[in-house]
Amino acid sequence: MSKWLKPQLDWLLVFVPVTVALEHFASDSHAWIFTCACLAIIPLAGWMGKATEHLAARTSEGIGGLLNATFGNAAELIIGLTALREGLYGVVKASLTGSIIGNILLVLGASLLGGGLKFKTQQFNRGGARIQATMMTLAAIAFILPAAFHHLGGPAAAARENRLSLEFAVVLLLTYGLGLLFTLKTHSDFFAGFNVEKEVAELEDEHHAPWPMKKSMTALFIATAFVAWMSEILVGSVVPAAETLGLSNIFVGVIVVAIIGNAAEHSTAILMALKNRMDLSLSIAVGSSIQIALFVAPVLVLASYIIGPGPMSLVFTPMEVLAVIVAVVIANEIARDGESNWLEGVQLLVVYALLGLVFFFLPETANP
Repeated sequence: MSKWLKPQLDWLLVFVPVTVALEHFASDSHAWIFTCACLAIIPLAGWMGKATEHLAARTSEGIGGLLNATFGNAAELIIGLTALREGLYGVVKASLTGSIIGNILLVLGASLLGGGLKFKTQQFNRGGARIQATMMTLAAIAFILPAAFHHLGGPAAAARENRLSLEFAVVLLLTYGLGLLFTLKTHSDFFAGFNVEKEVAELEDEHHAPWPMKKSMTALFIATAFVAWMSEILVGSVVPAAETLGLSNIFVGVIVVAIIGNAAEHSTAILMALKNRMDLSLSIAVGSSIQIALFVAPVLVLASYIIGPGPMSLVFTPMEVLAVIVAVVIANEIARDGESNWLEGVQLLVVYALLGLVFFFLPETANP
């Protein structure tokens, strides 16, 4: 399957020049520009993930983990920074929400379904899964508290939301750093199923030796630059495209933009599940959600003070908060016993579909 998947994604690179051409010669065709930019980012995100994988295989385990943490969600971060600069804070928060629930429900659900259809029951490290589930719960708490402060604090709370969010961002970044220390250094045995040595072995088993450092860095730099370029075009067309397509901004952010940004994780997590490497598949899906909540979101809050028209708070809409809570609760239930099957994958996908329908019909006025 992997042999067919990668060429299909690479063929989508044709949409890079198509997007540029539309931007210059048909600048009013916002729906087409948005669609082509989305399709162009998918293979570029895949190349970012591939370059990071090869780069990690050439470094130590700690550095490799840090590289994966830094670049695993690079596409989402770039899209977020671009939207931040344009002052589209609603789109930024919607894409963060979509990335979290998309990884937990869509990516993990598809992985459990695909792996479960091939293997009756799949095992994964219960201790590592439990730790990640707790980190997901912490991420949900980080979403709940600012929203509760906004709705329960009254008019006086509004003046303090930005300060609260800034201090929350610092605490979450410190927590994320401590989480990296735990998983990569002090308790790495809990995550032995997806260490760098196994990644290297898999590359060699597939007759693809790890790339030289220079090649990995070059590919990563080029892919990142093109993702930044396509993201700028995408963000510039997202609002008028949503109006043209009859979609709300929150639906575009939570569902469409989030799926595009997670393209690399989608394919990799499913392929690992099909190889019965559920520890790695779980770490990609759940770990990416943790990175979004504890790293990307706080970074965007800090960046808003530098590149945004004003500070961005961590106050999300009630529906966004509820969606994260629902995703975390069902994912915790599935990760508890250390094994999975195809039905659990279906259950996650059903929850994602139900949330997608809610966001599709949710009016634009349903904001905090």
